[in-house]
Amino acid sequence: MRHSEFWERMERQLGVGYARVWADTQVMRALDGRTAREALDAGETPKTVWRAVHQTLELPPSER
Repeated sequence: MRHSEFWERMERQLGVGYARVWADTQVMRALDGRTAREALDAGETPKTVWRAVHQTLELPPSER
């Protein structure tokens, strides 16, 4: 998964205006207590971060 696909998925789930705010503020245990943005900036793959987001938002399997 590319970063662009990650952000497209985030915007599809949370809306264009809120996706980046959520990514900057929501701390996730699955990312060792980091936000999605912090994890991406630290070098985590977008796929790994998306899995954590998917789990946190309790999205359906079809959105995996």
